[in-house]
Amino acid sequence: MIEQIKQREEKIRWILTFCALSSLLFLFLIFAFILIEGLPLFYKVGFSNIIFGFKWAPTKGSFGIFPMIVSSFLVTIGALVIGGPLGLGCATYLAEYAGKKRKIFLKPALELLAGIPSVVYGFLGVIYIVPFVREVFGGSGFSLLSTSVVLGIMILPTVISISYDSLMSVPRAYREGSLAMGATKWQTTWRVVIPSARSGILASFILGMGRAVGETMAVIMVAGNALKIPSSILEPLRTLTSNIALELAYASGDHRLGLFSTGVVLLIIIMILNYIANFVIRKKVIK
Repeated sequence: MIEQIKQREEKIRWILTFCALSSLLFLFLIFAFILIEGLPLFYKVGFSNIIFGFKWAPTKGSFGIFPMIVSSFLVTIGALVIGGPLGLGCATYLAEYAGKKRKIFLKPALELLAGIPSVVYGFLGVIYIVPFVREVFGGSGFSLLSTSVVLGIMILPTVISISYDSLMSVPRAYREGSLAMGATKWQTTWRVVIPSARSGILASFILGMGRAVGETMAVIMVAGNALKIPSSILEPLRTLTSNIALELAYASGDHRLGLFSTGVVLLIIIMILNYIANFVIRKKVIK
């Protein structure tokens, strides 16, 4: 009987191991496919000509994606400026001020934002945010500002969820000790709880940046897709993801390879952001 249980446990262990390795296999295949398709153009055209080139005209032999790299980082920073403080504020309210009944209602409702399709965010951006920006600030409305607002809303579930978990992981003794010293509720939250959870909060911001830099459909709908570096927040732009989605359907030859090269750069950026986030989280766990 004991031997049968051991054999059954061993089979289960091997099945679960296979599931874990299969997930890694899919990741490896995706990574290998993009590298195989994208690296040849780097050798043919040159790394610097692609990464630091300003002109994207694949049919004429120009594959510069620097404006799109800069635009991707600009919209990501803009989304973080808008969504970061708002998400942290929501997480702080849920962790420190909301009662049980409000928390039961608000937390699932906020997390539901992650399940809304990106095209819906883009549609709402075109209907409401773009006209608002056009009427209040000027320009066409399809701009860095509109894109940052849409992406700032889209990263809220990531920032709120991870920041909330980090705040809740702060030992209760920290709060009680601060209150016993005469600090107010807000002073305890601002000077004790949030600093103690800073690693997790920083990780939530970095993962939110990864979500923003990898977003496609909503960006296509509100960014304007201009092949240049925007000189102001009211000018249109094109990101790396938008470039791939807009042109891959009809691209061929070196043009297609250029889009895969764009995918290589995008993949590396997202991997770096995720590595930094995991490093920050691991550092917090070690502490």
